[in-house]
Amino acid sequence: MIELFPMIIPIIRSIVFAVVVFVVGMLIIGWINKVVSKFVEKKGLDATLKPFVKTLIRVLLKIILAISIISILGIDTASFVAIFAAAGFAIGLAFQGSLSNFAGGVLLIAIRPFKVGDFIEVSGYIGNVEAIQILYTNIVTLDNKVIRIPNGSLSDACITNYSEKDTRRVDFQFSASYEADFEKVIRSLSDVVDKHPLALKAPTPFVRLSEHGESAMIYTVRVWVKAKDYWTVYFDIIETVKKRFDEENLSIPYHQMDIHIHNKVVT
Repeated sequence: MIELFPMIIPIIRSIVFAVVVFVVGMLIIGWINKVVSKFVEKKGLDATLKPFVKTLIRVLLKIILAISIISILGIDTASFVAIFAAAGFAIGLAFQGSLSNFAGGVLLIAIRPFKVGDFIEVSGYIGNVEAIQILYTNIVTLDNKVIRIPNGSLSDACITNYSEKDTRRVDFQFSASYEADFEKVIRSLSDVVDKHPLALKAPTPFVRLSEHGESAMIYTVRVWVKAKDYWTVYFDIIETVKKRFDEENLSIPYHQMDIHIHNKVVT
């Protein structure tokens, strides 16, 4: 047993040293992450890059720590790298989804089809972009659910960005009975639009009779607004038109309302 001590002691020493390095290394990584976080916040780095940079640095530091521990345990890192390279094809197949997501994340950061804070619609999901990480992009839905979409599929998807432009057009279609004076209806709709403080004057609002329906006349209203005011204007005008039609004794065929007042994506 005594003869084994010279062999066991170096092994125990290496294991203890590796454990110490692991603990200290994780503490250092945590400290570096805090420093990096403060640095990117202080430098005012783009909000889209922040989570990506933080995650990438954290992963790289952990890889360096893992290689250091392997070296301390007496495993030849050169041999380890050679073995890893030899098994690269198999590993690549096993992690091809993750590699695709990483490449997709880099592509999203480079091309910038959207940024953190934008309201987008993609792959059947609608919400605000919360973070673009190295493998996934987090989208917060309108009911406050977090959807994590793989960057690989996201980079290949058709994306609707509702926040990219400063202005948007709000479209309405209102119904009025055939008995109603269509010129009076147009004047009433135009007045409602013109008096709304958030409706832009240019481009000029569009108010016209657009369709002879089966049981009602259909009027199309198009108003340009700032993107952030979209839904305020949308609901304000719908409510105001109802009040105005009541005041003007303009008959509304209620069975037509669900058909001809078109809802849009909430922003």
